[in-house]
Amino acid sequence: MYGDESDDTVDTAPTTPATATGDGVRAVLRIDAFRRFWYALGFASLADWMGLLAITAFANDVGGDTYASKNFAIASVLFVRVAPALLIAPFGGYVADRVDRQTTLVVGLFLRGAIFATIPLVGTLWWLLVATVLIEGVNAVWMPTKDAAVPTLVPPRMLEDANRLNLATTYGSALPGAILFVVLTFATKTVDGLLEPFAIRTVDPSLYAVAAAFVGGGVVFLGMRGMPRGSAVPVAEQAGVWRTIIEGWSYVTRTPLVRGLVIGIVGAFGAGGVVIGLGRVFVTDLGAGDPGFGVLFGAVFLGLGLGMWRGPQIVQQVSRRRLFGLALISAGVFMLLVAVVGQMVVVAVLVVGLGFSAGVAWISGYTILGLEVADNVRGRTFAFVQSLVRLCLALVLAAAPLVAGLIGTHRLVLTEDITLSYSGTQITFVLAAAAAIVFGVVAFRHMNDRPGVSLFAEVTGNAAPDADYPGSGVFIALEGGEGAGKSTQAERLADRLTLDGYDVLLTREPGASEVGSALRRLLLDPATGDISPRTEALLYAADKSEHVDTLVRPALAAGQVVITDRYVDSTLAYQGAGRTLDSDEVARLARWATSHLRPHLTVLLDVAPETGLSRFAERDRLEGEPAQFHTRVRAAFLALAEADPEHYLVLDADQSPDDIEKQILTRIEPLLAAAGRVSRHGT
Repeated sequence: MYGDESDDTVDTAPTTPATATGDGVRAVLRIDAFRRFWYALGFASLADWMGLLAITAFANDVGGDTYASKNFAIASVLFVRVAPALLIAPFGGYVADRVDRQTTLVVGLFLRGAIFATIPLVGTLWWLLVATVLIEGVNAVWMPTKDAAVPTLVPPRMLEDANRLNLATTYGSALPGAILFVVLTFATKTVDGLLEPFAIRTVDPSLYAVAAAFVGGGVVFLGMRGMPRGSAVPVAEQAGVWRTIIEGWSYVTRTPLVRGLVIGIVGAFGAGGVVIGLGRVFVTDLGAGDPGFGVLFGAVFLGLGLGMWRGPQIVQQVSRRRLFGLALISAGVFMLLVAVVGQMVVVAVLVVGLGFSAGVAWISGYTILGLEVADNVRGRTFAFVQSLVRLCLALVLAAAPLVAGLIGTHRLVLTEDITLSYSGTQITFVLAAAAAIVFGVVAFRHMNDRPGVSLFAEVTGNAAPDADYPGSGVFIALEGGEGAGKSTQAERLADRLTLDGYDVLLTREPGASEVGSALRRLLLDPATGDISPRTEALLYAADKSEHVDTLVRPALAAGQVVITDRYVDSTLAYQGAGRTLDSDEVARLARWATSHLRPHLTVLLDVAPETGLSRFAERDRLEGEPAQFHTRVRAAFLALAEADPEHYLVLDADQSPDDIEKQILTRIEPLLAAAGRVSRHGT
């Protein structure tokens, strides 16, 4: 705040911010590339739901004459719909990251359309099974490609709205798909009765309609403009198939945020699988029968849709990362209540809450994956998640009825007149609810981006504004005491990233802006003499406000890498701890001046004050402060880093400059690749 190791001039030219079109679904649909993507997704989703009904009906038609053979045929078809994804999804992630995504989306829809068209032409059960395997194999490649492409079509601030619209389209297509299937099959029966002796299999026109819908979606994708072309993995980083797949899995396991997401999503689907597998038996235990099962099914989807569409807007004050874990915990609590309540009407209401919580978790998780996962591993990450989800569902669907059956029915006699009866289904629900809550807590701990902030205060909207991490660009701050080498490392990092093709803004505090330059001379010139600590803090706050508004935010909005030599932490350390001002007051002032903008990463170069100060022949106002002042400053820096290790890298400044530079580059590599946030020269 602060003496500098260098007074070299930095690039302070402002950049033009990205054009804002406003938020909301309407704004998203004004983006031509996304609008075409959405049209194509509508065709594909409609075809998927119709296809599920059509192949099930076709299996029933060609499965034989006996009740057992027909059920066997249907079960076989449903099984082979799941199996390919477990085997092919990892390869699908490889294709999603290595092959041009638009080409994959077009070819995938055309292939599925062609395969569906062959089912009624061949007309046998064995070909239906083969065709289903082929269709789901193609889908296992198409799905992660589709999910990985969405964040490249819209600005980061619009991604949640884009995901809401896509998920609403995907699941909302079920009803029109079912209606169209019913209309086509009814019309076919009517026409078939008028055309005797010619026979038309009732489901055949539906299968052709499915094929046509897939082809229609492919045609829309074919005409789309605006999707980034080519491989998402730079040529220099491309490797073999298995190495590429393993690298994607390694990225998931070593990244705390993504690991927390995967744990939460898999846990949620595992708990959901218990509801699916035991729902029919559960409503029978409640004495509701088939109508009750229909109500339960409808309540789940009603809640799911409401959660996806409105959930994040209802609790906007909660950070998206925290909301994900909170929604999982809430789903577990609702499931627990469902298990212990024995009244069907109350259960239906609770199931809506369960679905709502699951919908919020689903939309939040997908948005975080799109925003935070690097574009060059995004396809593999989505494929990894989808594989685990399917595997978890398959295992739970098989195990849940077995567990419930082994537990059996139990009666708890409280008094002569009061006896409680609980079935194996209810107890299994309790176990699943407990697992969901545990998974939610683990996910919350992995992804908590507001440590120290009360969750209750945040939910109720009483928490003070905290961190605003940029949704575009990458923001890196270098901090440390006098003589730590911040300016040297900032320049090295800027030079290296510029050579690698990144658009970089190297800046500093104080003095990067025109206003800041005048303030810098006033604040650091020994001739200025003593300044009131409060006045000093206000002058630094003025520099920060001008710096962030005129330089930092515009550069981040344009997708640049912003490297700043000192930022808010220096105010907290020097004016707060060094000048012994009230730390909370200084923090509020500094956060207000910067509109709570936080760096994605703060690199703290730690050096003993006596070592750092020995590197100067002459000292400015702050460098000339006594040793106790600089000792307090160092302790404050270390305390800030310890409180938020996810966003800090603490390095020993006594190392060689080359070693420090290598460690910084290794740490920021995931940030530089994150979610298409960083622009390069010529892009």
